Amino acid sequence: MSSNIETIRTYREEALKGGGKDRIEIQHKKGKLTARERLSLLLDKGSFQEMGMFVKHQSSEFGLDEKRYPGDGVVTGAGTINGKQVFVFAQDFTILGGSLSKSNAGKICKVMAHAMRVGAPIIGLNDSGGARIQEGVSSLGGYAEIFLKNTLASGVVPQISLVLGPCAGGAVYSPAITDFIIMVKGTSYMFVTGPNVVKTVTHEDVTLEELGGAKTHATKSGVAHFACDNEVEAINTVKRLLSYLPQNNLDDPPLLECNDPVDRENEKLVSIIPDNPSKPYDMNDIISGVVDNSEFLEVHSEFAKNIIVGFARFDGRSVGVVANQPAHLAGVLDINSSVKGARFVRFCDAFNIPIVVFEDVPGFLPGTEQEWGGIIRHGAKLLFAFCEATVPRITVITRKAYGGAYDVMNSKHIRGDINLAWPTAEIAVMGPKGAVEIIFKKEIAKAKDPEITEERLIEEYREKFANPFIAAERGYIDEIIEPQKTRYHLINALKMLENKVDFNPKKKHGNIPL
Repeated sequence: MSSNIETIRTYREEALKGGGKDRIEIQHKKGKLTARERLSLLLDKGSFQEMGMFVKHQSSEFGLDEKRYPGDGVVTGAGTINGKQVFVFAQDFTILGGSLSKSNAGKICKVMAHAMRVGAPIIGLNDSGGARIQEGVSSLGGYAEIFLKNTLASGVVPQISLVLGPCAGGAVYSPAITDFIIMVKGTSYMFVTGPNVVKTVTHEDVTLEELGGAKTHATKSGVAHFACDNEVEAINTVKRLLSYLPQNNLDDPPLLECNDPVDRENEKLVSIIPDNPSKPYDMNDIISGVVDNSEFLEVHSEFAKNIIVGFARFDGRSVGVVANQPAHLAGVLDINSSVKGARFVRFCDAFNIPIVVFEDVPGFLPGTEQEWGGIIRHGAKLLFAFCEATVPRITVITRKAYGGAYDVMNSKHIRGDINLAWPTAEIAVMGPKGAVEIIFKKEIAKAKDPEITEERLIEEYREKFANPFIAAERGYIDEIIEPQKTRYHLINALKMLENKVDFNPKKKHGNIPL
């Protein structure tokens, strides 16, 4: 028996070495941690239960029979983060470049299957050279099996991808299916085809970082939800994100003890809306002014800045926040902001997270670029997402709510539960100036009376229509509230809706306008 125990210890020691001292040093010189170092930072101390430590590939082609390492380039298992169960896989770049083999993929699929059965989040730490070329189609099949597991797990358990090194070719589609992607500036990148292929096909000269680095995907493509300065920050972002999320689609969002008074008033909100309706202000000031302890985890902060999405708490309750941002493009809805908002709304609805909307939207962005780019189709995604959502949904209109954008931003007409408005709210088909130019076009052109001026007509229109009272009379606004008391009203509404149950018609699934 003692010899068998010694054998187990020898095997374990070999597995813990990864690709060996030299390869680990190379990894460190690149500013990257090893797979096991990353997991030790991510998981609670002593909680990791490894699965498949002794797995090796079964291939012999092209000299692979001489390169068989325990674990086969990926560390998989389960552990806890702040006491909550999670399942993890961490690709080990020190072993055959972390390349994916049939055995490697089998380990990943196994922990994903466990996660779905147990009902716990899946966290993937990606750092791989891609498919193991020597295995050919077996490696490609391994990727496809992972993609299938990602798809089946979508909306069942939260899936988070940390991209901590290369992630190229078909490998990118596993993170792409997951709920959140976190990248590290300078050391991680994602692309379908690399710079050399791009140059050959399109004759463009582009670097790895320009083509698929963290900054590129956080600002231009919207692929990355978070771009962090280093791996430690990226890992801490995962922990913070998980603190807002339930374990699975049957679980309730976390409820924490709150020391921020429910009835706390914020007098700064009374004067935050400029007198000039064309002047911008920062919606983040309103969000931070009403949520618990001013704590807000913004998602996609550098992409489509005209809409804000992220997580916060009200009286300890986890909520998703969606808000127009007047400080960027006047808060108008365009292609990117519509897609960004729609994806976030659907995530919240999938995992029972109530949605709070702060609305100040002048409409959809006009222009040929938007129309030819499909703003009709993409804008409909946000509309579809809100219409479909059955979680508690509350809207606060702070200023503009014009045209179709008013309908889209969780209006009462698309099953918004509680719709509140500040006294500064302007709810109309369009802005006063545009409306007057259409309604009174002939009168303005023929006017001889100096009293009939465009300015006066605009003011009259604003008094009649560009305010919340007409909408409130018709029941489209539940209450017109004092801005400083917004927190109190939102918390009361969330408590009232705590046991809300709503249903969509029975169907296999809808056909969102992708």
